[in-house]
Amino acid sequence: MRRLLHRIAGKNAPPVGQPASREGFAMKTVRVWFRKTGAACYISHLDLTHCMARALHRSRIPLWYTQGFNPRAHMVFALPLPLGMEGARESVDIKIEEEQITMEEVQERLIRSLPATLPVIAVTEPKMKPGKIAWASYRLRLEPEQGSVEELAEKLNALLAQPEIPVDKHTKSGMAHFDLKPYLEELSASQEKETLKLSLFLPAGSEKNISPFLLTEALTAQQEAMFFCRSVRTNLYDADRKIFE
Repeated sequence: MRRLLHRIAGKNAPPVGQPASREGFAMKTVRVWFRKTGAACYISHLDLTHCMARALHRSRIPLWYTQGFNPRAHMVFALPLPLGMEGARESVDIKIEEEQITMEEVQERLIRSLPATLPVIAVTEPKMKPGKIAWASYRLRLEPEQGSVEELAEKLNALLAQPEIPVDKHTKSGMAHFDLKPYLEELSASQEKETLKLSLFLPAGSEKNISPFLLTEALTAQQEAMFFCRSVRTNLYDADRKIFE
């Protein structure tokens, strides 16, 4: 069957399952910036990848595809979010045919194709590689399920006053046991009505990635605090604390 298809298409036809190349067009990598809000925070990174791929297909954006029998649109996400966390400034890199479409058109088409919980806020040229990411900033809002916000703040202070905050973290090699306290030096807290607001700056990236959920899990397990939590990753940074662009 494969030989028959080649005879019909001609000697210069691309292999079966591989899209024909579009000669004469320059390829360009662009960075799509978007937010992950509301119910979208409960979809996995794999589902987000599928959602973005379908949106790109519906938008009819001239993309560059990987070669082989299962071509896929080239997509590189900066740093996947944990399940249940919102993202205020997420990004995915795609390759487009530069002369066929502008970055403004890419943004307009994706806005129409993606749900309201995944709004596209900008499309720019990449200035940093995702591998340079080393830090992330987070904003958490804790609403006590039992007791008052003052009692919740007291339990947080008691946790931070411990000599150590032992936690377990899933790694590629299994469970890792370590002390979370040294990573909480840049934690700040404030009260707003019945909400305890936390701001954190934690290591993030391929070398070391500390989730703020380790803090909320420790607060529940070690201080028996009961609360609802809304978490947002607000930004990513390189090793010199420069904003990822």
